[in-house]
Amino acid sequence: MTNHSPTILSPAAAYLHIPFCRRRCFYCDFPISVLGNQRRGETSGTVESYVKLLCEEIGATPRLNEQPLQTVFFGGGTPSLLSIPQLEQILAQLDRRFGIAPAAEISMEMDPGTFVLLHLQGYLTAGVNRISLGVQALDDATLESCGRYHRTADVYRAVDWLHQVAMPNWSLDLISGLPHQTLADWETGLAKAIALHPHHLSIYDLTVEPQTVFAQRYQPGDTPLPTDEQTAAMYRLAQAFLTAQGYDHYEVSNYAQPGHQCQHNLTYWHNQPYYGFGLGAASYTQHQRVSRPRTLTTYGEWVKDFKAAGGIHTEPPTPALEQLLDRLMLGLRLKAGISGDELRSHCSPKTWAVLYQTLTPHIQSGLVVAEGDTWDDLRCLRLSDPEGFLFSNVVLSDCFRALEDWQER
Repeated sequence: MTNHSPTILSPAAAYLHIPFCRRRCFYCDFPISVLGNQRRGETSGTVESYVKLLCEEIGATPRLNEQPLQTVFFGGGTPSLLSIPQLEQILAQLDRRFGIAPAAEISMEMDPGTFVLLHLQGYLTAGVNRISLGVQALDDATLESCGRYHRTADVYRAVDWLHQVAMPNWSLDLISGLPHQTLADWETGLAKAIALHPHHLSIYDLTVEPQTVFAQRYQPGDTPLPTDEQTAAMYRLAQAFLTAQGYDHYEVSNYAQPGHQCQHNLTYWHNQPYYGFGLGAASYTQHQRVSRPRTLTTYGEWVKDFKAAGGIHTEPPTPALEQLLDRLMLGLRLKAGISGDELRSHCSPKTWAVLYQTLTPHIQSGLVVAEGDTWDDLRCLRLSDPEGFLFSNVVLSDCFRALEDWQER
């Protein structure tokens, strides 16, 4: 297959994984370390040691960006367990190494019940200007059935504080398809969420991951989990309800008021390069995807070896076919889809023909929208909303299978 890789771009984003949680939720398979219900960054030597290690990795990483970082994202885990000085230390190290633009979007995931108003004020002063609040549900029984630490009273208190500090941009996370959840429960939860006036909502459908508590208890589709038909109805309901309330369904799982899209996550969905730091974090620079180890011990060893190697990653560049598949998988998550010109930049004439042949039935069924007079004049390729988004895995699986089969011939 001819390499049609686009020009290597300069990273403008950084993701930092903060792996600490009060407890592990029953659906979670993220790389985390459980601190218990009492400890925070201020009182945990483990957190303090990790912050030092994280800053060492940042300091050892070569600067590849020509301009200061435009987005920074603290994910987890529970970044709101960091002390204010620890957050300031990490941001200062990032700024020294890569620069942070004055108007950069600096996002932080926070769990209700893990912070107080003083913490929120400190994070805001340190530069955080976007909060993603991990609510998941607005019903205590549902939260308990998921193993969540917080309760609905914590959510309302946290939201009140967000309004008090006039946080410029904040989001709620919700999960559909939870045990015992009905369509009526879901509609009630959406209405409660909208009443809090978030700028942004992320709506995720439960996935029962291996090695989780839920995987030990349930098989996908079995009672008390909703059926596939019920979760599809929840997706359609959220799309209709939230768009009617003025939220733009700009990505398969995300809704935003005008001007409040998550700029950092758009970096991923546009398949643009980004730095990644910390336990289990992935980075994508110079067409290299690099994932860090998922335990504290192995991550510490990895950082030591990385520093000894002079900050050089030895992974090979992503092959051209994989770049095309990544672009399809990520770009079709967006309401805007992928421009025809960009898609062509990843394709040889043969792969372009294979794509057309594979996608034609999905275009005819209405799951895929191809804007343009003909396929060769394609201006934009996107999934329809909500049906194309609902069946995106079917569309993508067909594309992946066809392209991989063609390459193997």
